[in-house]
Amino acid sequence: MRLVRWTPDDLLRRLDDVVAVYGEAMGYRADLLEARRGYIATHVRRPGFRAVASLTSEGHLAGFGYGYVGGPGQWWHDQVWRALDQDRRKRWLTDCFEVVELHVRPPAQGHGLGAGQLRALLTMAEGATTLLSTPEADESTSRAWRLYRRFGFVDVLRDFRFPGDERPFGVLGRDLPLPAPTPPARPGQP
Repeated sequence: MRLVRWTPDDLLRRLDDVVAVYGEAMGYRADLLEARRGYIATHVRRPGFRAVASLTSEGHLAGFGYGYVGGPGQWWHDQVWRALDQDRRKRWLTDCFEVVELHVRPPAQGHGLGAGQLRALLTMAEGATTLLSTPEADESTSRAWRLYRRFGFVDVLRDFRFPGDERPFGVLGRDLPLPAPTPPARPGQP
């Protein structure tokens, strides 16, 4: 498995694979996937766009993630902006990199691909903060929630409902940049 940085054109060339992974990971109906295809194609042209992909040795897509700098006039940004008070808008949305999608095919989950993708994406991200949304779940059993908590994401909104999706979502955030990874201890050192 290898983790690679993708340009907008790389992602567009693999759009069918991206939509398939997205559908598998999220369990969305086929009609919703067609709508996502169009959104993803426009997202690649947003300011600060960054993307990563996990590829098998045969070049198959096992996972991907992307995001961009959020701002007024963007649907997700505007939904979250309306739900926050003025202080939290300033804190979270003034200079924010939005993690828009981060997915791993279910059979490939549990092997660190999501963590590698998230670390790489946030290392490349522009902005003072980062936000993402994820369906509400039991934090003790949800791989996604455990991953975000390990990366220091905190609650910004809970049980939030986006128009067009009946499920409640958590909106989570953290400051950027990520701290540098701690090097492993050498043998004989604490």
